[in-house]
Amino acid sequence: MSMSNSPPMNVFDIAGRAMSAQLVRLNATASNMANAGNVTGSAAEAYRAIKPVFESVTDTPGVSTVKVKNVITTSAEPTKRHDPNHPLADANGDVWEAAVDGNAELVDMIETARMYQNNVQVLNTAKSLMLETIRIGK
Repeated sequence: MSMSNSPPMNVFDIAGRAMSAQLVRLNATASNMANAGNVTGSAAEAYRAIKPVFESVTDTPGVSTVKVKNVITTSAEPTKRHDPNHPLADANGDVWEAAVDGNAELVDMIETARMYQNNVQVLNTAKSLMLETIRIGK
């Protein structure tokens, strides 16, 4: 679709796209947190954190929005721990913990929630301004 045929963007479209992107980020963080501390019997089976990759999109000249390009698995390596009594331990008595940094995920979760809330505030402000304009026009 060429830019000349693109529908005009408005604040609701822009904030909505940003909120959708942050929702993907929040879901990825929740998945990472849910798997933090999980152990497996091999490094290959261990969970690795996932992260969304964002891409700037310019549908209308001078107006940029964001979209999720894809969700990638990080290259972080799981932590090997010697625990011969663990039921998933391999022949050497080792298990592998998920490659998730719980502290970093908490920071991401807080940051994502704030960004989402900022966009909610943008929508509420735009709505209030439109309603006030309508009220003045009556």
